[in-house]
Amino acid sequence: MSASAFDLYKSCAFKCMNIVILRSYLTISTADVNKTERIEVLHNTEIITRRYLQIFYNATNRWDYFADIKSISIVPFAIESIAKAASDAKGRGVKLRFVTEITKDNLYRCKQAMKIAELRHLNGVRGNFGVSDTEYIATTIATPIESNLTTIPHAIYSNVKEDIQQQQYVFEILWNKAIPAEQKMREIEEGYVIEKTEVLYGSENVIGAELLFFSEAKSRIDTCMDYTRPPLAVEIEPIRKSFIEAKSKAVQLRYLTEITNDNLSSCREMMKIVDELRHLDGIKGNFMISEREYLAPTTSHDKTQSATIIIFSNVKELVEHQQYVFDTFWNRAIPAELRIREIEEGAERTNIEVIPNSDRARKIYLNLVKNAESEIMLMFPTTNAFIRQEKIGAIELCKQSIRELDIKVRILMPTHKSTEQMVQNIREQQSNIDVRYIEQTSGTQATFLVIDRKASLVMEIKDDLKTTFDDAIGLSTYSNSKAGVLSYISIFENLWKQTELYEDIKKAHEQLKNHDRMQKEFINIAAHELRTPIQPILGLSELLISKTGNIEQYKESLDTISRNAKRLSRLTDDILDATKIESKSLLLKKELFNLNDVILNALDDIILSRDFNGENVRLLY
Repeated sequence: MSASAFDLYKSCAFKCMNIVILRSYLTISTADVNKTERIEVLHNTEIITRRYLQIFYNATNRWDYFADIKSISIVPFAIESIAKAASDAKGRGVKLRFVTEITKDNLYRCKQAMKIAELRHLNGVRGNFGVSDTEYIATTIATPIESNLTTIPHAIYSNVKEDIQQQQYVFEILWNKAIPAEQKMREIEEGYVIEKTEVLYGSENVIGAELLFFSEAKSRIDTCMDYTRPPLAVEIEPIRKSFIEAKSKAVQLRYLTEITNDNLSSCREMMKIVDELRHLDGIKGNFMISEREYLAPTTSHDKTQSATIIIFSNVKELVEHQQYVFDTFWNRAIPAELRIREIEEGAERTNIEVIPNSDRARKIYLNLVKNAESEIMLMFPTTNAFIRQEKIGAIELCKQSIRELDIKVRILMPTHKSTEQMVQNIREQQSNIDVRYIEQTSGTQATFLVIDRKASLVMEIKDDLKTTFDDAIGLSTYSNSKAGVLSYISIFENLWKQTELYEDIKKAHEQLKNHDRMQKEFINIAAHELRTPIQPILGLSELLISKTGNIEQYKESLDTISRNAKRLSRLTDDILDATKIESKSLLLKKELFNLNDVILNALDDIILSRDFNGENVRLLY
């Protein structure tokens, strides 16, 4: 998978000494070889062979040879006289360097060449030329008919200094581009893959590289392309065919792109070819990865044309890195079917984004509040969170939205003395802002915002002691997913209802406290009111009992009055004691009493009652 050495050769040649090239055409001749400077076109094999021998014999320091896969088999090794001349040149200390394309077919000849010269490999070699210190010769490319191993159809010879310098410059570029022959031979003989990274130019080379990439893939091809590439993959028949052939060999094909209205039909076609196609917003750049290779065509300015530059690499670390990049993108992408349905139904794109940067989170947060149209729901887990976001202008933006669009704002937050006045001012200034208090818990460490019941932003708090928004906020998550937004709405509404229940319970508690207070007051009043008539009853009954004379006949009744008055007195004392028990202020006093007296008093009460007739009364003990 290399750029054509022939193309490289052409580009180098055209860069150098255009004047010399023009002069070459003006001075072509068959002049005598003893002339000082000349350029000749040679047609006879014998003459060409003699000229090769002449160049070897005249070489003093260097002899550089560039040849295609056919020529390396015939020159200078198949012709015995040239082979001997090359060997003699090496014996004189001439440095011999050969560049060719090493293949299985010419491997034996290349090994022979390595015995007398330093040999390097370059993919796609086309053309043949040799250059020494003072001379240059270029033979034509043999056609299939002319490819006899001892045939050289015709050649161009030059000893013009400028020509020599130009060809030496071209050879050095090709030499530096080539790799040691040992590496290529090891690759051929042992299956060892030489790691390399290279850039190829030209549409033909780009397509050729892609076709070779597909043909060499064994188990998988992962493709990541921008929105311009699916139409090309479908319309350029060789590329389309490569996908189909790879799939027929059980190569797993995953294709990732940005599906738009413009490439929708092409993406539908790709879904029939690849195993799975997914959509990811805003893809830039193009690359493909197989199990061993990485290929990255550039994006063409003309969306209807294929790329003209492509990067190839089989370096293991780079392939693994790009595979990781692809897998990351793939896991973030959505199925193509879902994206196509969104486009066809005109549905809003579902987007879930994790935002690690607090500065970006702040900008998204304020932008959401600013662009709210009907409702804002805000929940602050701590009072510090409320204070920080009031500082960055979030609350002021809520007020502005109310003034402009009359939207509804609901806020849940813990209560604290530091925010009481701020909340009071908000309530007084904006009737559309409803603030309710929730309990602050250590487990809740995220502020969340819901806008118009369509989008949510959840911001984790990494350090609540920080005074600035950027320092306190950790990861944030933005979502316009219906399911995700509804879950946060449900949380908010449940908490909102809990605050209503809390207020109802609080009111009920206050009512119970008032009822309890009133009950205690009633008991106290009742006890005192009962005690008031008891005292004169007791006093008068005691006075009557102490009298003599006819009063004796009423003594029994008076005793009953006195006894019941005492019972009434004890009852009022018990009522008062009950209030003391509830208030936990009762002091217990131990006293001695006569059980017989208690029983006799009870019997007296029964006997004196109106319903007593004296029958069936027994004392059991």
